[in-house]
Amino acid sequence: MAFASFRDFVRRLETAGELIRISSPVATELEITALADRQMKAPGGGKALLFEKPTVNGNVSPFPVAINTLGSWKRMALSLGAESVDAVAAELGSLVKAKPPMNFREALKLLTTALDLRHARPVKVSDGPCKEVVHRFEPCEVTTAVPSNVVQKSLPAGPLELPVTSPNPPTLLNLPILKCWPLDGGRFITLPCVVTQDPDTGERNVGMYRIQIYDERTTGMHWQLQKVGARHGRRYYETGTRMPVSIFIGGDPVYTFAATAPLPDGLDELLLAGYLRKKSVELVKCETNDLYVPADADFVIEGYVDPKEPLRLEGPFGDHTGFYTLPEPYPVFHVTAITHRRDAVYPATIVGLPPMEDFYMGSASVKLFLPVIKMNFPEIVDLALPSEGVFHNLVIVSIKKTYPMQAYKIMHGLWGMGQMMFTKYIVVVDEDVDVHNTSEVLFRLCANTDPQRDCIFTKGPADVLDHATSVIGAGSKLGVDATRKLPAEGFPRPWPPLIRMDPAVTAKVEQILNSLKLT
Repeated sequence: MAFASFRDFVRRLETAGELIRISSPVATELEITALADRQMKAPGGGKALLFEKPTVNGNVSPFPVAINTLGSWKRMALSLGAESVDAVAAELGSLVKAKPPMNFREALKLLTTALDLRHARPVKVSDGPCKEVVHRFEPCEVTTAVPSNVVQKSLPAGPLELPVTSPNPPTLLNLPILKCWPLDGGRFITLPCVVTQDPDTGERNVGMYRIQIYDERTTGMHWQLQKVGARHGRRYYETGTRMPVSIFIGGDPVYTFAATAPLPDGLDELLLAGYLRKKSVELVKCETNDLYVPADADFVIEGYVDPKEPLRLEGPFGDHTGFYTLPEPYPVFHVTAITHRRDAVYPATIVGLPPMEDFYMGSASVKLFLPVIKMNFPEIVDLALPSEGVFHNLVIVSIKKTYPMQAYKIMHGLWGMGQMMFTKYIVVVDEDVDVHNTSEVLFRLCANTDPQRDCIFTKGPADVLDHATSVIGAGSKLGVDATRKLPAEGFPRPWPPLIRMDPAVTAKVEQILNSLKLT
């Protein structure tokens, strides 16, 4: 299911009972964070919040702020237009496992899949709602333009309607951008989809890198050194040519998810978005550079990075690690235009001490891409990234173990896969362990390991946001084999069986409890 706008998605959340409206003024400086943090830490991720009157420096913004919109399994499923994230994962899994058809029925099934994929490729259009208001900064100092073929919208009042924004042109200083935590270096755009292009191949990348507001026309561009956007940037720095960059915010919520998905370098995130929404993403050319962005986005911020300009300190920022990341030098992004819908809604999130909204986004990525991982490692049964591990710190994986040292093969293989290179701790358990049950995993970890025999240290790239490493971007890693040990792994004794009740006795006891109505 494709959403026509982020406002459309907000309406869907409200009809599903997943949204709380807040009609009184609430400050974008810290207050929205304080309210959102309580919801994110509520059981099951709480509810999404819609702030109808967010204030910026005491002034009510014409743009409502929506937050925690993807912060539960139900809301993640709604954003993907599915009954559950597992259902989407199963569909994607069947696609990657597709084999040549052996009969007419299989051929028809494969044809159906192919027809679904026709919606994956983005298509270019001449105009779109994201250009209903155009605010150029260059070459004129400040100009506004509204396309002649766009009429001022007048939405009917109703229980599911949101306030329509005024046509006044925004700047970076009057958009409802959050200052999330007390020691943050300023306001940060927290759900920006950053569009860059490889100057050699023309391949597009849509990444999510936080954006710190410096002033009305400049921001920090926090793309970490291992990210694709940074790789694109290095090519421009090598040639000394100005790098076009565009940021879009809002639109179909699947764009946000796709921008955070761990896709291989060179695979277009908007291709994934089109597949998930079962409708091609319509792209429109930016006003002041040659990049393309989704036509249904709520906001588009266009600009460039100048390789000849010195880097500038960005941060501090209260990060997903639960700690502040300290200031570091990053490129400066110069804004040349801001365009937006007349009825735009500003989507935001916050990160900090887990659990937060990003846990559900990251976990959904794991579910969707687990079939791809299993193609490389068929012995993997399941994989989990507990919220306490803030994504990269801890990975728990269960395997069907059939030969000695297999757990170590899995550790090294995962450390070599994309963003898994940032993982500090990998714990491998047997196939009968529920990796999502932290208590069960800790029991096996403590019971099944001899620390000296079953642990391995290695070195590799580290998340630049990890404050514990001695140097930025590099550190050590620990793998723990918590599986049953085999004789060939240096374990000469018999492995004891796990205590379990006899199934027949369990079934009889269930009957007794049912008769007594004690179940």
